[in-house]
Amino acid sequence: MTGPGTASPAALAALARAALVLLALLPLAACAAGPALEDRGQVTAAPGDSRHLTIGSAGFTESDLLAQLYARLLGDAGYRTSILTVANRELYEPALESGRIDVVPEYAATFADWLNAKTHGADAEPVGSPDLGATMKALRALATPRGLTVLAPGRAVDQNAFAVSAAYARRHRLKTLSDLGARNLPVRLAAGDECVRRPYCAPGLRKVYGIDITGIDPKGVGTTQAKRAVQQGRDQMVLTTTTDATLDSFGLVLLADDKRLQNADHVVPVVNRARAGGPRVAKALGRLGDVLTTADLAAMNRQVDSARRLPADVARAYLQDKGLTG
Repeated sequence: MTGPGTASPAALAALARAALVLLALLPLAACAAGPALEDRGQVTAAPGDSRHLTIGSAGFTESDLLAQLYARLLGDAGYRTSILTVANRELYEPALESGRIDVVPEYAATFADWLNAKTHGADAEPVGSPDLGATMKALRALATPRGLTVLAPGRAVDQNAFAVSAAYARRHRLKTLSDLGARNLPVRLAAGDECVRRPYCAPGLRKVYGIDITGIDPKGVGTTQAKRAVQQGRDQMVLTTTTDATLDSFGLVLLADDKRLQNADHVVPVVNRARAGGPRVAKALGRLGDVLTTADLAAMNRQVDSARRLPADVARAYLQDKGLTG
């Protein structure tokens, strides 16, 4: 007889056979569980090619324009497309990882630093730099483990830039930031509060260009108030961006960053690899990257912001003008 806690000889034999089967299956189970922890950053699955692609926009003019350009080019390549506006990177990047969004226009150095902080903490040393090659290498290393593919960067760059009034530039014969540094002029800079400590702003202007920054007028980055302060002579220079669409209307001109103080924020498409990582998507969007310049992007921004044209109409006209669509 056997009690509740005692197995019969037949039961023991069955358990032994089951144990042998389990041992035989363990190598297969280990393989099915996926790569070891140290290998999880490697890409093992083939890139996907979904027929319907959702393009994300961050909701500001330039992002809306790029999303429209992407949608039209991908439509011409045979994809069904839709555009989803998600107001900030904290929301759209996880959606890109999960496949709810398939393609997003991004900026190389900014996105690299954002992913780096997400991966290694807010105090992580920045990986974006003025060197496009180094920035792209760092960005791809951070994006790949998240199931993202970073396509080739385009010619267009939207990075921090500095503008002065056209009259001020003529009077002092200024074309570059080096010219401004060489003139030994006192410069009050309209910018955000953080300009005091950010290396690309006041500290960098002093160190790299020798510009005498006498103070920061805290009016924000590229705001109407900041540009008006320079236009009216209360400040001598304003922090803005290379694709600012309204500089002309304030009589302002950019000074070239000839020593490359600013990071390489080239426009770059980022895709969900499992859904849009195939060569057809890369080819379709690469056609735009080869053509679109910083000046083109600024001109399109101007048409939307100043002339009040719809981003979809501006994007369509641009692609037709460049022979990129029918």
